[in-house]
Amino acid sequence: MAKHWYRLVESDDGFLKSAPFRYENSVEVPAPPERAWELLTTDDTLVSWTRLVTSLRWLSPRPFGVGTVRELTLLGLLTGRERYFRWEEGKRNSYSVVALSFPGIRRWAEDYIVEPTHSGSRLTWTLAIEPVPLLKPILLASNPITSVVTRHVLQSIRSHVGC
Repeated sequence: MAKHWYRLVESDDGFLKSAPFRYENSVEVPAPPERAWELLTTDDTLVSWTRLVTSLRWLSPRPFGVGTVRELTLLGLLTGRERYFRWEEGKRNSYSVVALSFPGIRRWAEDYIVEPTHSGSRLTWTLAIEPVPLLKPILLASNPITSVVTRHVLQSIRSHVGC
């Protein structure tokens, strides 16, 4: 748990589309949409399929829905508190990061969509970030790295599909 929280401006669908830093990736997985959705909502989601996420804790009881809150830690360094503003069971969920353990981000939101395909399902992840003005040059410089990392994180789900 973070010692100090830095509050962020809550985000919505509009921000997911207009954020100054926006990363959208899709991956096809050989599993039905129900299995792909399950991987997004298990107790150890992300922790089990990427080394970047070192801790995840759901703060709301099941069943999850709009208003659900969780805390997620990246590389043991940065913890975010997330609140879901959309929850379409089995299909889509979106959240706004409402607080971070480190300053510098004004808004942060993520969106996950699960769609059926002929051979399984497609998972699309959108990451949207707005830094404070001082950090904008750093995010611009790291943009190519962030693009590669987000693509890799999403693709790593394939090794955990297990039909």
